[in-house]
Amino acid sequence: MPTVSSINELRDIVRARLGERRFAHTLAVEKEIIKLGKRYLPRNICRLQIAALLHDVTKELSTEEHIALCERYGVPLTNAEQMSPKTLHAKTGALLAADEFADLVDEEIVEAIAKHTTGARDMSLFAKLLYLADYIEETRTFPDCIRLRKIFWDDFDDLPRNKRGERLDRVLLASFQLTIDALLAEGAVIAPETIEARDAILADINKYN
Repeated sequence: MPTVSSINELRDIVRARLGERRFAHTLAVEKEIIKLGKRYLPRNICRLQIAALLHDVTKELSTEEHIALCERYGVPLTNAEQMSPKTLHAKTGALLAADEFADLVDEEIVEAIAKHTTGARDMSLFAKLLYLADYIEETRTFPDCIRLRKIFWDDFDDLPRNKRGERLDRVLLASFQLTIDALLAEGAVIAPETIEARDAILADINKYN
């Protein structure tokens, strides 16, 4: 079971691997996921912190280093991944977490790290919280991030508990759609997982109506 001591040690290890700006973002994601965890998964706060601290642990590697890590672990890259190098840190971060931090992580943590950039069709609540924390943490200054942060948290604590799942899903749906729209505008490759995540969340939201 992770302890405060082990999380503090992990924080120091991650600090040594990231630049100042990236580490500040990581701490902001940790702070955000604690807030989210208290509302959705209060018994999993420590595990959520670990996922947040490790989610960008390979973010500053070069494309060549990401490819080398995948080769080291015997994990092939899809065509979409090869054409979208900005998403590779999720895959390599999950691989590295499972290997180098095996005493702190479990399958759910590794899976959440792997899905935190593109999303996926079958995201657990745990994975959704990491994805959202990364998107709306307080240092994000992109207008879309600011807007979704406000939409999510405004009057949140006045929501009936049975409406909190819907709030989460609706904000996730908006984030996936914004990502898809932005990539379309750029003429960039869209990860199939992002489209599948959008469609799965949309199907779930229809159940609320």
